[in-house]
Amino acid sequence: MNKNSHKFYLTGHAGKMECLLDEPEGQPRGIALVAHPHPLYGGTMDNKVAQTLARTFVGLGYATARFNFRGVGESEGTYDDGRGEVDDMEVMLEHMLKEYPGLPFTLSGFSFGTFVQAQLQQRLEAQGRPAERLVLVGTAAGKWPMPPVPGDTILIHGELDDTITLTQVFDWARPLDIPVTVIPGADHFFHRKLVHIKNLVAQLWRRDI
Repeated sequence: MNKNSHKFYLTGHAGKMECLLDEPEGQPRGIALVAHPHPLYGGTMDNKVAQTLARTFVGLGYATARFNFRGVGESEGTYDDGRGEVDDMEVMLEHMLKEYPGLPFTLSGFSFGTFVQAQLQQRLEAQGRPAERLVLVGTAAGKWPMPPVPGDTILIHGELDDTITLTQVFDWARPLDIPVTVIPGADHFFHRKLVHIKNLVAQLWRRDI
C-alpha cells in the first residue's frame, strides 16, 4: 500500500468483502478493477501479478480497486466456482461507478481472475454497458470455460506456463482472432518477469490515449 491506497469494505452477496483502493495523483481518467488468482490455491488481492496490474493502472491514471474473493482474508463466504465471484465483482463495479461517476472502466485479472472478468464483461455486454477494455494475464483457457472477449483485449501469457499452457490459450484465442503476447522464459506466476507485464500494458494502453 502507498500513500494513495486505503482499505475499505463492501457488502457482497455472501457478506463482507475486504477491498483495497489505489488512487492516482490528480483526477483519475478512469476506473480499473483487478481480479486475483484462484482462492483455493493461495490467490489473494496481494498476489504479485495482481499488484503489478494495480500499479500499472494507477500509473495510467486509473482509480484501481481489488478485493479478496469469498473466504480469503477478511472476506466472508466460501468459494463459489466463479459464479458468486462474478456477482461480487459487479458489486465492486457498482460501488466504483458511484464513487467516480461518468468515468470509463476497465477489467483486468490474472489466472482465475481472467475467468471472473471475462464472465463479467459478457454480463455487462448483455446489459449494454461493456468495459472500455480487458487485460487478461495468464488467461484461464482450458481450466475454466472462458467466454469470448472483445478483439482489443490485451492477452499476456508466459512461455513456460505449465499451469495453463500456451497451446490452451492459443486454441481459445485463435477463433477469436486475438493476438497473444508471450513473455519468453516466464512461468505461470511471472517470477522475475513482472516488469514486462507493467511495460506491455502501459505501452499498449498509451497507444490509444
